[in-house]
Amino acid sequence: MTVTGKVRTAPSTTRTKRREPGPGKRVRKPAQGATRKSPAVKAPRKPSAWLNRLIILTGAGVVTVAALQAYITLQSIPVEQVTVTGELEHTQTDLIQDMIQPALVGGFLRADLQRIRLELEELPWIYRATVQRRWPNALEIDVVEQLPIARWGDSGFLNHEGEVFQSSSSQEWQALPRLDGPEGSAATLVAGYQRILEILAPLHLAVAQLVVDERGQVQVVLEGGMQLLLGSEDFLERMHRFVAIYRAELAARAEDVERVDLRYKKGIAVAFTEESSRVAGI
Repeated sequence: MTVTGKVRTAPSTTRTKRREPGPGKRVRKPAQGATRKSPAVKAPRKPSAWLNRLIILTGAGVVTVAALQAYITLQSIPVEQVTVTGELEHTQTDLIQDMIQPALVGGFLRADLQRIRLELEELPWIYRATVQRRWPNALEIDVVEQLPIARWGDSGFLNHEGEVFQSSSSQEWQALPRLDGPEGSAATLVAGYQRILEILAPLHLAVAQLVVDERGQVQVVLEGGMQLLLGSEDFLERMHRFVAIYRAELAARAEDVERVDLRYKKGIAVAFTEESSRVAGI
């Protein structure tokens, strides 16, 4: 039997699933309402070139003023201490300090060290002077006195460099050997004098006087009065000849020898005192 009629179909309860986007696919966002754009941030302005110059000039001016003030301050510092060092026998420290006072009027930095040195070295007994600043307010003076090794003429003295200097206290040094020679010969004479001392040292003989005349003739007077005539040439060789003769012949009668003439090329001539000649029956 066939039954005919309308069949009602129930509505489907199945929901359509949302497809997930595959890998690498961008997801579209739903459209939103219009948004307000934020204003762009402007970069700060760099200082202009003239402003940079102004800052630099201002800084340089401050530094210059500070340096000038410091310099003025240093210039006004007085010399509060003067120290004198060295082995001083003939020069008084107080004399040195009083003498240099005029050079210290300008203060510590303005003190004329060159002027002080030259004035000190003009003093009779000062051979060399060194002047130095000692911060913050002192001067240090080191003095080397003259070292007299012989008298020069009637009133002068000779130092170890053969330089002639004068002194008011010449009486203290009358025991020194006396050297005499033409003007300008002091340095050469001192050098010869020192060589003669070396040659005579083994004999324990000392020089009382060394004279060089205008012709260059050299004469030595030993302590005790013995005279050595050396001539103008090869006087050192003649001194060695005297040493040999003295050891061999003259040492035993040294007190009786008045003069030894070494100006001969070979040999010597010896003169004895009159008293010794009479005793010997000569």
